[in-house]
Amino acid sequence: MSHYSPAVAIQMIRFYNTLNERDRRRYAAVEAVKLGHGGIAFISQLLNCDPKTINRGVSELESEEQMESARQRKKGWTEISD
Repeated sequence: MSHYSPAVAIQMIRFYNTLNERDRRRYAAVEAVKLGHGGIAFISQLLNCDPKTINRGVSELESEEQMESARQRKKGWTEISD
């Protein structure tokens, strides 16, 4: 099953590899949804990511809560010692 030309597939992979974890998940989800039936499996294979990750991205995109864009992970507590 080939949904993209080889040149476009290479560009997608290169772009995907520049993204942070959250943005990778969401990008993969957008691409999978655009393809419709079989899209998650195809994008999972193309981008070498877990289908569960794509499903999580789809859920985030479909969520009615506003998507956060500031921080990827919660800020941790650090102890400062002299």
